[in-house]
Amino acid sequence: MGIFDDAVPGGSISKPIMIALGALLVGKLLGGGGKDEAPQAQQPNQPANSGADDGGLLGNLGGLAGGLGGLGGLGGLLGKLAEAGQGSVADSWVKPGQNEPIAPGSLENALGSQTISDLARQAGISEQELLNQLSKVLPGVVDKLTPQGQIPNQAQIAALLRS
Repeated sequence: MGIFDDAVPGGSISKPIMIALGALLVGKLLGGGGKDEAPQAQQPNQPANSGADDGGLLGNLGGLAGGLGGLGGLGGLLGKLAEAGQGSVADSWVKPGQNEPIAPGSLENALGSQTISDLARQAGISEQELLNQLSKVLPGVVDKLTPQGQIPNQAQIAALLRS
């Protein structure tokens, strides 16, 4: 898978988890059409967590990204982790050096059960499996995405995820 080959123990990230990572970090499906480049901007009055059944799963990813702390994407994810008391853990992924682990339960607390259930449905796996896998791969993936301790923008992340 290129950039993420050595991001995780065992060396590969399963397709469902790549889908979930794409949704989480970019806010839309990998390789998604260019027309919904800024899903958050199109519906300024729509609350981020409006009903999961309104726009189908694809339509919902924009809301999902918007639900991850305003910024959406990686910045929003790190913000959510910090709010949930996992700031030092998240910082360890961004900064050079050892990545601290995160427990599946801590990840669920940070992201919220609605987001987890949306991601699991998107990826086609159970919520528990999603949490177990994400808690394993997220530290290494975030570490890879922030080589100089800088948070890339969503377009840069999308390009990396596709490579």
